[in-house]
Amino acid sequence: MALLTLDYKSEVLSMSMTLKLLYPEKALYATEVEDIPVLYLLHGMSGDVDTWMRRTSIERYVKDTNLALVFLDTHDGWYSNTHSGYRYFDAFTQEVPELLANLFPKLSRKRSKTFVAGLSMGGYGALKLALLTNRFSYAASLSGALDFQDLEPLVDDFRGLTYWRGVFGDQIFAKNQPGDLVTWLDQADRKTKLFAWCGEQDFLFPANQRAQVLLEEAGFELTFTSSPGKHEWYYWDQQIQEVLKWLPIDYQEEERLS
Repeated sequence: MALLTLDYKSEVLSMSMTLKLLYPEKALYATEVEDIPVLYLLHGMSGDVDTWMRRTSIERYVKDTNLALVFLDTHDGWYSNTHSGYRYFDAFTQEVPELLANLFPKLSRKRSKTFVAGLSMGGYGALKLALLTNRFSYAASLSGALDFQDLEPLVDDFRGLTYWRGVFGDQIFAKNQPGDLVTWLDQADRKTKLFAWCGEQDFLFPANQRAQVLLEEAGFELTFTSSPGKHEWYYWDQQIQEVLKWLPIDYQEEERLS
């Protein structure tokens, strides 16, 4: 795999941004390789564009696939258009796909070959980006922060109320505020296939159980699993392998790691 770093000026965010692309090396040289499927990987709170590469063996897991990976950085902006004026949602659903298509024309622009996954805050982001657009056919959440009810008692430990209001506004913990999963469902496309996992000892496990019920009642095709585990990279490194098995990607069977 080739690891490419792209530093660019985001017109949407009005600031310099960095994304990283893990690109199949075969596609660098073989003219017949095209329409490469793409997985956007989203980090959690306090993470950045490098976190997935540093904390998991993701490069090894995809080395014998035809998949390209895109790593984004939301600066703890929850992949949202924040109340403080940073339009991360617009940047990642409009600007970044066009940027990648222009620079890397072999990357697929088809919804059927475009996927998104994330952990914790990134799990929230993965579902938000997928359900509020028609860009992603598969979306996966690992230990996703899918319900803010469980976060209110932890505000002081997670940056304080000023930070949360800067992202979501004054009604952050009000029921059915615009950042809630439940408020997206009326406009969400049921064609998107969903995957969610959460550890049973994770403080976000109750939120994931509530989200499971909500999504299934709303008619989404959801693969929901749980197992013993905490809010830790040890488990996310395991579960991203399950996400890759779930995605419709191709492997070079003769080279695939056992």
